[in-house]
Amino acid sequence: MTVITGYLTAAEQAVTLVAHPDVAAAWQQPSALPEMTVGALAGHLAYQVLSVSAALTAPESTEPPIPLLDHYERAAWIGAPLDSEANAGIRARAEQHGTEGPAPLVTRARAALAEQRGELAKRTGAEAVFLPQTGWALRLDDFLVTRLVELVVHQDDLAASLGWATPEFADDAYDPVLALLSRLATRRHGQGAMLRALTRAERAPGAINVF
Repeated sequence: MTVITGYLTAAEQAVTLVAHPDVAAAWQQPSALPEMTVGALAGHLAYQVLSVSAALTAPESTEPPIPLLDHYERAAWIGAPLDSEANAGIRARAEQHGTEGPAPLVTRARAALAEQRGELAKRTGAEAVFLPQTGWALRLDDFLVTRLVELVVHQDDLAASLGWATPEFADDAYDPVLALLSRLATRRHGQGAMLRALTRAERAPGAINVF
């Protein structure tokens, strides 16, 4: 089990979800996320696949990669209010991706994923990937974990938008997400809060939010 195989599994599942006729039928309706339509949410979900193609076709970074947890420590959108510049920008880009409509979006995401299967087979996961949107680099495996988080979380958001249950994910897709979210929650709330949230709900002060 590798991060690469987990990413490919989750990406395929995400594209299949975006392609569902019920998603197209609800495209202009509000999603489960504030100020986002179902089409924008589907566009944001598909973008997670498209962003991997951009990373794989870019030259390998000359900047040394930073640790994965530091990536989230630096991220401007974490903990930012809904109307912040960072979150408004994310929503605007999601709407832009959604404007091409379900069929063209799915076609583009499927084509990107097909190319990625061949390209990722050549990679070890240790390559440095520069992220122009952030200004720093990550190891390829760590970058794919960030995509896995987005793919898993937003598949749940899209399912909730349609009144569906949370999708079931393969272990190779879900386990890296669970590990990262657990580490982020521990960093934010401390070991005691995390331990009690998982084992002693009667002592837990409330929900353990990561983002």
